[in-house]
Amino acid sequence: MIRIEDTLVSLDLVESYFRCDLTQCKGACCIEGDAGAPLEQKEFDLIRKLLPLIWDDLSPAAQTVINHQGVGYIDRDGEIVTSIVDGKDCVFTCYDSSGVCSCAIEKAYRAGLTDFIKPVSCHLYPVRITQCRDYKAVNYSRWNICRAAETAGRLSGTPLYRFLREPLVRKFGEEWYGAIDACARDYLKIKY
Repeated sequence: MIRIEDTLVSLDLVESYFRCDLTQCKGACCIEGDAGAPLEQKEFDLIRKLLPLIWDDLSPAAQTVINHQGVGYIDRDGEIVTSIVDGKDCVFTCYDSSGVCSCAIEKAYRAGLTDFIKPVSCHLYPVRITQCRDYKAVNYSRWNICRAAETAGRLSGTPLYRFLREPLVRKFGEEWYGAIDACARDYLKIKY
């Protein structure tokens, strides 16, 4: 573990390689799972305001779920998560002609319609943050759907924490990221 400020970071972020390969997984992280993506309260409120910008990109089934349940709900752990369609797709998924799933919120961001890229939990995936009593645990959540990303990361030599530079900086700040980068470089020198 690497301790940075009030976080404990798993060495998996340094030792594991990762680079998303949507041609292989088709965006399965937005589809698979037993609940929606975790949302911070401010994200929940913001997404509700952004809804008119992305409404036409959502499937009719997602629109129905949102009309009945809203953009999110409280899961069994008592956390706000995105609503899902038929126990599967996040309501914000949209598909391209080749069947690759993407995020309607991120699509609006890329089109310059909002400065909100997507929920930070989605941006950080496959890293998950767990609030413990005195610290935040920052862990790599390994899942079979990301095997192609692990292979692509090994081939490109991209450590997980470097692949996730942008969302890690978004969540913890530039100084925090500089600290994990320095620790990782020192650790890898010693290890190898």
